[in-house]
Amino acid sequence: MNKLLHKKQMAQNVTEYTFNAPDVVRNAKAGQFIVLRVDQKGERVPFTIFDYDKEKGTLKILVQTVGFSTQKLSRLNEGDYVSDIVGPLGLPTDLSFAKKVVLIGGGIGAAVIHPQSKVLKKANIDVDVILGARDSSLIMYEEDFKKYANNVYVMTDNGSLGEKGNVVDKLRYLIETGSNYDVVFAVGPLMMMKAVSNFTKTYSLKTIISMNSIMIDGIGMCGGCRLTVGGETKYACVDGPEFDAHLIDFDEAIMRSRLYQEEEKACRLRGEKND
Repeated sequence: MNKLLHKKQMAQNVTEYTFNAPDVVRNAKAGQFIVLRVDQKGERVPFTIFDYDKEKGTLKILVQTVGFSTQKLSRLNEGDYVSDIVGPLGLPTDLSFAKKVVLIGGGIGAAVIHPQSKVLKKANIDVDVILGARDSSLIMYEEDFKKYANNVYVMTDNGSLGEKGNVVDKLRYLIETGSNYDVVFAVGPLMMMKAVSNFTKTYSLKTIISMNSIMIDGIGMCGGCRLTVGGETKYACVDGPEFDAHLIDFDEAIMRSRLYQEEEKACRLRGEKND
């Protein structure tokens, strides 16, 4: 069992959780994820490792409350326990080949690019950050990113914070005005990552994305997180979660992400009814 040490509301239905998980963080690296069960009968839910402290043995994750299991998690108080946390899982990020990187986070995608920014700073690799969201309430960790990035740009659909527009608008401007990036690392909604990928293809600019697919066992046995990469079947949990964006079949991934919408809705409603 793992103790919930701290719980912080970051936005409506978005919460940062800090757990005691020394066995998990001992070998954790940026880009990896964990699988969490709230209770012994709960489903296995994957979450990106947002941050960790190996000396203190603490693990941070950022969670959007959207379904039955995340609702159960949101009801826990500091001092409560979850049944188990398994990890680290997945392959860690390797951007050591780059000299200049732009990290793009859409909404809670900031949770994935946050550890990358720290690692890049430590490796003396130049990094810019673009944060995008519908409105200012979903822009998170802007001040934190400023500790590690040369520049932090904020884009909101309604212009309530930063500039009005989307992350591709800012990326296009930066490239067209002379920012020579070796790689783009983008994380967020599938449609956002597809848009970034389509744009960077025109420049043959290497682009990496993180696929937070449906995962169950986290070890490649169930096949729930399969996707097509370069015409081959891959599994996000063991072959990823990061892939070359230009090789991803986004249309298939988007279709698969919608397969269980009705079942998810029914499960969520049952959970609300039992409150």
